[in-house]
Amino acid sequence: MASFLQRIAKKMSLFSSDIGIDLGTATVLVYVKGKGVVLNEPSVVAVDKVSGKILAVGEEAQSMLGRTPGNIVAVRPLRQGVISDYTVTEKMLRYFIQKSCGKSRFRKPRISVCVPSGVTEVEKKAVEDATYEAGAREVAIIEEPIAAAIGAGIDISKPCGNMVVDIGGGTTDIAVISLGATVESTSVKVAGDDFDDAIVRYMRKKHNLLVGERTAEEIKIGIGTCFKKTEVKKMEVRGRNLVTGLPKIIEVTSEEVEEALREAATQIVEAIHGVLENTPPELSADIAVRGIVLTGGGCLLDGLEELIESKTGITTMTAEDPMTAVAIGTGRYVEFLSGEVTIGDAN
Repeated sequence: MASFLQRIAKKMSLFSSDIGIDLGTATVLVYVKGKGVVLNEPSVVAVDKVSGKILAVGEEAQSMLGRTPGNIVAVRPLRQGVISDYTVTEKMLRYFIQKSCGKSRFRKPRISVCVPSGVTEVEKKAVEDATYEAGAREVAIIEEPIAAAIGAGIDISKPCGNMVVDIGGGTTDIAVISLGATVESTSVKVAGDDFDDAIVRYMRKKHNLLVGERTAEEIKIGIGTCFKKTEVKKMEVRGRNLVTGLPKIIEVTSEEVEEALREAATQIVEAIHGVLENTPPELSADIAVRGIVLTGGGCLLDGLEELIESKTGITTMTAEDPMTAVAIGTGRYVEFLSGEVTIGDAN
């Protein structure tokens, strides 16, 4: 009888999905068991202010940022890693789940969702409830640094210290992990979005030029750096002159961008330093040998590895695929909970 029920359960599992969701401030990534990361879209939703109707989600809504008429607003329903608009988040999740798995399913999926390490129980419950409302059968919540470590291929089940720094859009999560759990951690609300904001403020103050979020991100990706280098890169930037009110094109250098990003980058380094100071000595010795692993889209900022290494004296490396590490780790976590893989399995 037991074997018959097991066969039935196995067949039923073919009609449902195990999903891992990296519910980021800037981007949502969805990992589906057996398929890998199937969706990578901006966490932006376009809403009609009059009717409250959702007009577009993801890539389509992102293209509307800063370009919408009065009755349409393009919003990010998550701010600094937590839900700021519950209803819009739930609808966005539902859309992404259906897009990843298709609408016709015999069973609802099991979903694991990651949250920043510093969130409160109330904020965690809001994510859980929104995921259930979006169509989940079971929901598991996992902290971002744990997911990042699993996704980066680190065997966190061993009694050995590993330091992971996950720099997302809204938060930077820093954790020392050993025996499958967090030993010491912190979450600071300084990350990729703050790099963009710093560039916007710098352009306004230094050049009297008003630029939008998207332009700031293009500058960050094109010539952004947080560590002084001998080679100076240049880029043409278009914006609105705050004095004349007319469009203007100026040339910006990587040295200027380094100056703009200095404060935000320093805050991240100080947070890493703080976690290292509170880490037990045996685990600190492990980290000194194994190094610091960076994940998340924010860690792709040029010079970040060098900056952290110069301030801590510890070898710093970026994970093989930093953008998807958290999503992959979140998906593997739900497989681990179902007993299909071990937590140290990197495959």
